[in-house]
Amino acid sequence: MGWLQRLKIDRFLVVMIGVVVIASLFPAQGQIQNGFEMLTTAAIALLFFMHGAKLSREAIVAGAGHWRLHLVVFLSTFVLFPLLGLAMNLLPPTILPPPLVLGFLYLCALPATVQSAIAFTSVAGGNVAAAVCSASASSILGIFLSPVLVGMLMHTQQGDTDTLHAIGKIVLQLMVPFVVGHLARPLIGGWVDRHRRLINLTDRSSILLVVYVAFSEAVSEGIWHQVTGYALLWVLICSLVLLVVVLVVNTLAARLLGFNTEDEITIVFCGSKKSLANGVPMANVLFPAASVGMMVLPLMIFHQIQLMVCAVLAQRYARRLKQNQPDR
Repeated sequence: MGWLQRLKIDRFLVVMIGVVVIASLFPAQGQIQNGFEMLTTAAIALLFFMHGAKLSREAIVAGAGHWRLHLVVFLSTFVLFPLLGLAMNLLPPTILPPPLVLGFLYLCALPATVQSAIAFTSVAGGNVAAAVCSASASSILGIFLSPVLVGMLMHTQQGDTDTLHAIGKIVLQLMVPFVVGHLARPLIGGWVDRHRRLINLTDRSSILLVVYVAFSEAVSEGIWHQVTGYALLWVLICSLVLLVVVLVVNTLAARLLGFNTEDEITIVFCGSKKSLANGVPMANVLFPAASVGMMVLPLMIFHQIQLMVCAVLAQRYARRLKQNQPDR
């Protein structure tokens, strides 16, 4: 699999594509589907329980004082992205069908991802403590803000998302396990920190299970008759343009506001991410089962693009910082 690393392709995405193919060929139906749905509910609760247990209060406190940086990241995640999502309405339906526009609106309402934002900030030489605080805060706030944004954005599209009901479901199925997990950290935090690989495997397995169930239902509803290869190409193009615009705006904003290079790096990587780990389970809670597959399709493609582009960008930042260091 070395060629995947050379191409900056995430192996997890390859596995996820395989799960989509399996769901397309062998969708879960009948009693099997009901069993998978119950298992998915339990897996999502476990996923957010582990998210809470992994969250270190010490790391958050270390970067919490950098409020100007966090405000810029917050505005990028929850203001700039949604505005750009709404701008996609200007595209004609022949380029981006309305269901995929809704998928992009959902993508734009999501919080930032935690792991990759911190990892890229570290590789690039940025302010890691601030990245931990900013990405973690985004993930927590997103549990409340994302359903509100989804309700607002979908309302502009004459959608039928019940915001209060959605927030209630999110709190019950996602926030409660998250809070319980974080409160349990003094008891299980050591075990969690020692078994990061096992926890990450559990996280990813939960996401794959949700994807399988979502696309099983979507296949039964005829998703591949609605989404053509031409539409997928435009999803790819729109995802790339969306990411580039956000990266450019964040870079310019960081420089105009007088942040140093380390803080600029944190703003660029934390303000441009959208969380697949939060987005897929949240879609399963927010939307009818038949529409989840369509909703997460743009997110899956954007997730891979953000990893590839940001991997290259992180290396460029790292080289630039190394060149600017004085010789000793």
